[in-house]
Amino acid sequence: MAALQTVSKSFPGWLFFCCCCCLPLLLTSSLPLKGASTAHHACRLRKINFQQPYIRNRTYTLAKMASASDKDTDNRLIGQQLFVNIRENNRCYLMKRVVEFVVEDVLLTEVKNQYPHVEEVAQFLASLTSELRSCQFSGKKEHIEKNLEQMKNKMEQLGENGKTKAIGELDLLFDYMENACTDVPKKGGNKKKN
Repeated sequence: MAALQTVSKSFPGWLFFCCCCCLPLLLTSSLPLKGASTAHHACRLRKINFQQPYIRNRTYTLAKMASASDKDTDNRLIGQQLFVNIRENNRCYLMKRVVEFVVEDVLLTEVKNQYPHVEEVAQFLASLTSELRSCQFSGKKEHIEKNLEQMKNKMEQLGENGKTKAIGELDLLFDYMENACTDVPKKGGNKKKN
């Protein structure tokens, strides 16, 4: 009975403590607000995905083999030109789109019979894009689509060598994807870019 009286006497104190201290903490917690964008969090991959020596070696070996067959040293499909006018927080989304294109339109075509390890590398890259399925762009999409279209057009202009070049640049694709999707984008920057 004495314990009950002690609790009932201190109840107003606990109520005051909860209202003054706990409620503000709950209201300012890092939980997303209703309707807030979660695209930023959806555009992140774990660094461990890229630290698997087996798949890294397969990807780099495949790139090296195809690069030896690539006669065109003047053009590049995968490079900094992809990021022209693209905000840093949209780079992972762009790389997701580039990887989807390379997997579907290059690796899973007739070239899969020309090089070893193509299907393993394609499966790995497809698993990354699957993890990024909720990754969306923020802002306007025009620059993303334009840069992606320029890459596709350049590959098409190169004819059969375009697919060889894309495979020869898988090491670059691997690295760009890792950098864009595992590093936290810096805040600020040019806000007019997409």
